[in-house]
Amino acid sequence: MKVLANIFVFVFCLFGFTQNNQLFEEGNALYNQEKYSEAIEKYKAILNSGEHSADLYFNLGNAHYRLNNIAPSIYNYEKALQLAPHDEDIKNNLSFAQNMTIDAISDVPKVGFSRIFNNVVNMASRDSWAIIAIVGVVLFVLLFLLYHFSYSTSRKRFAFVTSILSLLIGCMALALAFQKEQLQKKDNPAIVFVQESRVMTDPNKSSEEVFRLHEGTKVQVLESYNDWKKIQISDNSSGWISAQDIKLLNIF
Repeated sequence: MKVLANIFVFVFCLFGFTQNNQLFEEGNALYNQEKYSEAIEKYKAILNSGEHSADLYFNLGNAHYRLNNIAPSIYNYEKALQLAPHDEDIKNNLSFAQNMTIDAISDVPKVGFSRIFNNVVNMASRDSWAIIAIVGVVLFVLLFLLYHFSYSTSRKRFAFVTSILSLLIGCMALALAFQKEQLQKKDNPAIVFVQESRVMTDPNKSSEEVFRLHEGTKVQVLESYNDWKKIQISDNSSGWISAQDIKLLNIF
């Protein structure tokens, strides 16, 4: 029975993949015919089935961009970039879409050690740093054994020095892996999806307005309270916005 169940699951997944591939091709054909709204429906049907890919979000972003749907185009390009962070086509199209936004928010640049440290942390993913840490520790053990069992003075010296270096690299990589994980946990971006949204000092409509944001602007969600989200923009200004006015990027 277990074998039959596994076969059924495999056939079901294969059927779903084939169906989604057909929908994707149909969506692309509609896009090439400039039927962007119909193409969007095809792409959304694939998303509703639970399949996610950079190409799917990229094409969805392109279709929304053609219809001048600012927030959905930016949102889908950002989703595509999450799945393919080094894709230049996605980055370029995202820049074009961001040029349509109203809000001109200046980034607060990181300087000094903070900038250097963040650049080092972001050189690799959490898993990559973890793998480097494991390799460093394994090398340390092997080199330490070589040091312990070697009779040659020069070989013992070489094994000792390189084992210490391997251990230091492993420890540094482990620390960077933890730091990368912390940064990922804090990274909770969202896109403003309404034409204009009021950002308040407190999570209620009667509080004082701090500033206003417009569709397509990217924000960082810091915390939640009832139907409100505390957000921060790239110039470090913060406030509370209605949860209905934004759409989180980290939810698939």
